[in-house]
Formats: sequence, structure tokens, C-alpha cells
Amino acid sequence: MVRLERWVTLVTLALLQVFTVAAAVAGTPYLIGDEVVTAAPKQLRARQMPLVTAGPVLVPAPGGAAAGRVDIARELDRAMATPALGGGVAAVVIDPVTRRVLYARRADSPATPASTTKIVTAVAALGSLGTDHRLATRVVWGSGSEPGGPKAKKEIILVGGGDPSLAGSKPRPGGYPSYASLPDLAAKTAAALKAAGVREVKLTYDDSLYSGPRLGPGWKPNYVPEGSVAPITALMMNGGRRHPGTSTRVNDPSAYTAERFADLLSERGVKVGRPARGRAAEEAPTEIARVESPPVSALVEQMLTDSDNEMAEALARQVALKGGQPASFDGGARAVHAALRRLGVEKGVEVHDGSGLSPRNKITPNALAGLVALAANPDHPALRAAVTGLPIGGFTGTLAGRYTDDGSRSGAGVVRAKTGTLSGVSTLSGVAYTSGGGMLAFALMADRLPADAYAPPALDRLASIVARAS
Repeated sequence: MVRLERWVTLVTLALLQVFTVAAAVAGTPYLIGDEVVTAAPKQLRARQMPLVTAGPVLVPAPGGAAAGRVDIARELDRAMATPALGGGVAAVVIDPVTRRVLYARRADSPATPASTTKIVTAVAALGSLGTDHRLATRVVWGSGSEPGGPKAKKEIILVGGGDPSLAGSKPRPGGYPSYASLPDLAAKTAAALKAAGVREVKLTYDDSLYSGPRLGPGWKPNYVPEGSVAPITALMMNGGRRHPGTSTRVNDPSAYTAERFADLLSERGVKVGRPARGRAAEEAPTEIARVESPPVSALVEQMLTDSDNEMAEALARQVALKGGQPASFDGGARAVHAALRRLGVEKGVEVHDGSGLSPRNKITPNALAGLVALAANPDHPALRAAVTGLPIGGFTGTLAGRYTDDGSRSGAGVVRAKTGTLSGVSTLSGVAYTSGGGMLAFALMADRLPADAYAPPALDRLASIVARAS
């Protein structure tokens, strides 16, 4: 009965994938985070309506057996011989429940993880901040500017709380997750000012929550111009993009956001001049209005599905703030390591940023697969979003245009994995739901690729082998 139900589900998924691929034929490549993928249909690309966020496409059957060591080893060894992987692939496959290692190849050799670093950030954020923590963007009174004070022009301060998902336009009703928006904050602020009899203000913006360099250690100078990432600041809308849905980033996300906020206030009848950078008072200032991000669990899912670099760096800084560290690249890295240490999974991890854009990051396949296995284990429900946010092979996020050839098609819908791509590096790590009804965690890391190699299809075929295990 289990095999019949699985067969019916696979046929349904195959038909859905045919429709998905057909609708995307006319599309062109586009950039999501640090990954270039084939454009998926609009309904799959919509950031506010992910296809699946709450669980696997195929649910493992009760009591399903884990794969056998020999079955996986024979097929994986054969598939790894392809020239596309350059002979340097490292891999680990783990049963998340029993923690038994079913396959290991260069398991303890540190490799460049690229964007699979976001799995590290996800586990650290969920383990440190909890699932329900939210990031607030606030407007407060400047010192001495509260109503009833001197008749001089009142000062209000837009205070960034580190939420890169803050929308520059009003989100579509009913979208998931429900992002905070700058228009909502402007509407609340304008209403509060008018109620206090204030029609003209001086606008200051405060992005001092974050410190240190805005670009990460080892990042290439062209990352911002090419649209891979924005300079990391505590106040930004649309992930530092000039326009939502595009890859063009702005050089100063804080100033750009404040200017947009000033325009929104003007549209609502509040006279405001050109905003200036400043700082809110250290003692608790009087708050005028606020908007809050979705919970960290939803932010983690967004980060993983879309390979969102700005979100990854924001979450690493939130871990730093929670741990009493400076909200910087260095402080974030130290805090992430401390969070992993508390969970007992720090061994084999060395990170210098939260997104994986830094080539200085090194993670062993054992450590990466172990992090996925920890999040997938039912004993750690607080880490669940680190799995539910993983892209689904052939359907969502950075895997939407993949799992379409004969070698990988069997992994469509049953592989959920984070991709990673840097020059000479291609990685894939996540979970696969096996033909025997079980679930396996895996890490596939190729960081010795030839200059002309294109490794993602080969890695997809390896993940599909894991999924076919019985």
C-alpha cells in the first residue's frame, strides 16, 4: 500500500513538474541571492506565496527503513567519477534519527560551503533567538521634541531594527508571510503626528544598531554592482534593492529607505525635509509607531528558499545582539559559533559571514550534514524551519529549474536542499525522502571544480541517488 500511495504521489508530482517546466520555457535566468536559476512561473517566484513552507512534498511512510550502506556507496561512488565534479567532491549521508553515517567521503576535510553556510546561520538563529522573535522598525521622538515642548520644529527618528524584509510598498493582503511595510509605518506615524497637532517635522534616521564594515571579509568588490548583495545596514527596505523583484542594489540602503519614508510622510500630509543620519537617545525614547517583521522561523525559511544574502547577514547580527556581541561580521561569526557550541555541533565549522559569500568559510561535510540532521530530528522541533525552508527539487526557490533530466528527475519533490555556488565551488545539502519511506540528511561539497565545469546537475543526480535508496 505504501508503494502504491508513493507511486500515485510521484505521478501527480511529475505532471505538476511538466506544467511548471512548460510555463518556464520562455523565462530567462535570474539572480536569487548568490544563485543563478532558471525563471520559474510567477506563482512559484512570488516571495509572499511560497509553494511549500510547512513540510516535505512527500511525507515519509511510518516505520520506513533507512537506506543500506552498500546500496548508497556503490551508486554514489560511480556517479562521483563524472568530470563535472573535478574528482574533488566530498560527501556525507546520515540517518537523522539514529545518527548513523551511511556514506562518507572526505567527511572531515574542510571545504568551502558557499551558500550552504546559510544552514549554519539558520540553526544558530533558531537555536539562539527562538522561532517567534521579530525585528522591529520604529519611529521615535527626538530629544525634547515630544508634543507640549518648545514650538521649534519637531524631530522624529526612524530607527532601523535590522529587518531587511521591510517592504517599500504595501504587501498584498493575505500573502505569506506578512511582511512589515514602510507605507504602514508612515501611515501610523502620520496619524500619530496629526493627533498630536504636529504637521511639520525634521526627519533623522538611525542605523547604528549594526557596526563595522558593510561588506564581508573576502567579498568580491563586484558583489554589490552585480546585484548579489547590498551593503549590510540596520535600516533597509526590499533587501537593499532599488526596486522590488530586481537584483539592482543601492549603495546606501539606510539613506534610500529614509528618503522613501520622507516621501510617504509627505504624501500623508506631513511636511518633512531631507532626512539626515543621526542617533536616537540612549535612554528609552518615546515611541511614535512601529512595524514588526514576520517571526524568525519565517525569516529563516525565506533566507533558505530564496538564498537571501541580506537576510542571512541580518540573522547572524541578531544572534550577535542576543549573545552580547557587536552586531558586525566579526561579532556575528563569534556569536554563531557560540550558538552552535551550545547545541553541540560547532566541530568542523568555521564561518566569517552569515551568507556564505566569503570564500574564507570552511565547513566539513560531517558538520554540514550533522546540522541538517539535527534540524530534521523530531527531538529538536525549534529547529524545524531550517528544514522546511529548504528549496524543493524542481519546484521552489533556487531548485525550481532543476531536477529535470533523466539522472535527477526521480529527486523532484523528494529532495529538499540548500544550494551553494562560488567560483570553483558548488555545494548541495539537505534531506531526501527515500523510496523506502525514510529520510536521510546529506552534504555534497565540490570545491575543486575545473574552470569550465558546471556541477549542479551532477550534484542533483547524487541527491537523487540518495532519494532512490531503499
